[in-house]
Amino acid sequence: RSVFAAREKDNLLDAAELLQEAVTRDPTFMLAYCQLAAAHSQLYFINLDRTPARLAAADAAVQTALRLRPDAGEAHLALAQNLYRTFLDYNRSRAELAVAQRTLPNDSMVLSLTGYIDRRQGRWEESMRNLIRAVELDPRNAFLLQQIGYSDQLLRRYAESAAALDRALEVAGKDVDTRVQRAENPFYWRADLRPLHTMIDAILADDPAAAPDLADSWINLALCERDLPGITRALGALAGDSYRLVNFVRVPRAFVDGLQARIRGDGGAAQSAFRVARTQQEELVRVQPDYGPALCVLGLIDAGLGRKEEALREGRRALELMPVTQDSISGSDMLALFAVICAWVGEEDLAFEQLAIATRIPGTLSYGQLKLHPFWDPLRSDPRFEKIVASLAPQDAP
Repeated sequence: RSVFAAREKDNLLDAAELLQEAVTRDPTFMLAYCQLAAAHSQLYFINLDRTPARLAAADAAVQTALRLRPDAGEAHLALAQNLYRTFLDYNRSRAELAVAQRTLPNDSMVLSLTGYIDRRQGRWEESMRNLIRAVELDPRNAFLLQQIGYSDQLLRRYAESAAALDRALEVAGKDVDTRVQRAENPFYWRADLRPLHTMIDAILADDPAAAPDLADSWINLALCERDLPGITRALGALAGDSYRLVNFVRVPRAFVDGLQARIRGDGGAAQSAFRVARTQQEELVRVQPDYGPALCVLGLIDAGLGRKEEALREGRRALELMPVTQDSISGSDMLALFAVICAWVGEEDLAFEQLAIATRIPGTLSYGQLKLHPFWDPLRSDPRFEKIVASLAPQDAP
């Protein structure tokens, strides 16, 4: 399943509980410790439970696996994965992968993790080669095909992304996440929301219980369509108390309430919602003060509240904590969201500086998002914005 699956937190927590039970019954079960470390580190990495306790649990499981079998490739692969996910320590992770590969020469996970590290370091073509090699070893792995499609999306190679996702669908069949990811492609590429709207309607008609799996994409669709009732329905489908804004950047549900109020022109309701969101986000920042995405969300909320200096300070700090040079994906997200902060507080020149950078490097910022998302409404009347949007337009766009 996609790492962005709506119920991923519940799935990972269930997995961790079962694996903990397994190692309690058999304290020598090295492979279970490896999988336990993977569950804990994934919860931390994708910002579902980014806490010191989760970090410590992942590290303890890895160290136990290494103590049980210090020469096992699987234990070194688990350590490499943990170093990548929890510490962003790419060099040490690569060193552990080299150790793991000696005994796991045909393990697709060694190649795929190498590809993910390459991607985070901005080594895009090397990343793609490693991911393709991983698929050659594991051709029925839909997740790897999704990741290739995702890389092409970040590179704004949308035709190639669509082809990779079509291959993933051949393997995954009716998997909701893959179907939605494929339907989002025309939105990013051509600002065409119709395939996504049609796909969400079709999935809900076939299985209403799938609504939580669609909620993040459904909210984004409704925001871009300025569909106020649709936003309300999509919010009702959220499985938790936060909305995945982009990648691992999560915002409180109340932040979406504030966006909805802004769209309908209700400034008072927007302020009330943003105040609620700020209280919730402040607590997250208190727990993770050096995590760029959390601080960037606080900056967005402060921008919505008109707290200009705080918003700019928080956005700049997020860029310092998560630069593109450290993480090419999350770093580009910080650039784009700092541009939103600047736009919302009236710093248009600064917003365009960030946009000029963000649209020239790989990232999630797309023609469709700039064209349709309400984030960018304060800039729409500026010719500089029109020029940037046009620079991302498909060549055959009207």
